[in-house]
Amino acid sequence: MQYLETLFSLKNKTALVTGGTGVLGRALCSSLARAGASVVIVGRRKEAAEQLALEIVNSGGRAIGISADVLDKEQLVAANKRVLQEFGSLDILVNGAGGNLPGAIITPDKTIFDLDMEDFKRVVDLNLTGSVLPTQVFGQTMAANKQGVIINISSMTALRPLTRVLGYGAAKAAISNFTQWLAVEMAKKFGEGIRVNAIAPGFFLTEQNRNLLTKPDGSLTERGELIVQQTPYGRFGAPEELCGTLLWLCSDASKFVSGIVVPVDGGFSAFGGI
Repeated sequence: MQYLETLFSLKNKTALVTGGTGVLGRALCSSLARAGASVVIVGRRKEAAEQLALEIVNSGGRAIGISADVLDKEQLVAANKRVLQEFGSLDILVNGAGGNLPGAIITPDKTIFDLDMEDFKRVVDLNLTGSVLPTQVFGQTMAANKQGVIINISSMTALRPLTRVLGYGAAKAAISNFTQWLAVEMAKKFGEGIRVNAIAPGFFLTEQNRNLLTKPDGSLTERGELIVQQTPYGRFGAPEELCGTLLWLCSDASKFVSGIVVPVDGGFSAFGGI
């Protein structure tokens, strides 16, 4: 047991999670804290970030909440400065910020010609640039120390193109490509101490997709039903079910693993529908 605890331990590590105030982000932050890491919760909602940090501290962990926009370099640089002042280093970056906008979705009553290009650009910016820019800012400490872990958040839409979510799917496909590219880049130029991987969540109920997948009474929409039917487990995932994969990828248990995208999807990506 002691061997396993040591192998998966994040003690004396500092982990920063962008998008840490969302449904999935909260679960990731809490799991990192329970594994021993000092956690930096970054989100646009200052009160939510600080409240989650307080909850972690009250549970015996170490955490701070910082308000910052992943598309604002000045805010990210200020956040990085505070992290280094508070904890002295940064060992783990989880690029969890992301989202979607109505204009980048092609509903059944619309076509590609109805796409709102401004919303499309904003969605690609948030999901792709919103991972590349934090990597540029927070990754510099890792490059200087030649040690660190970067985890990106991909999606099922990157593995299997899904109807409707055009902008989100395009951005997440780019995240998977960026993950593989960055894994090679960091290893070649800064050594094997920096690893880059991604998690591709299946379908989890969040504030952003709840209305798309469930009705006001909690029953499933037609799209929600179809997703569950295509998921061998026959249900949506629970946020905490992402955490085991996260801790594996952040710890020495995956020391020789870099450049992969791990589906956590209840078998969705493996199911052929027959």
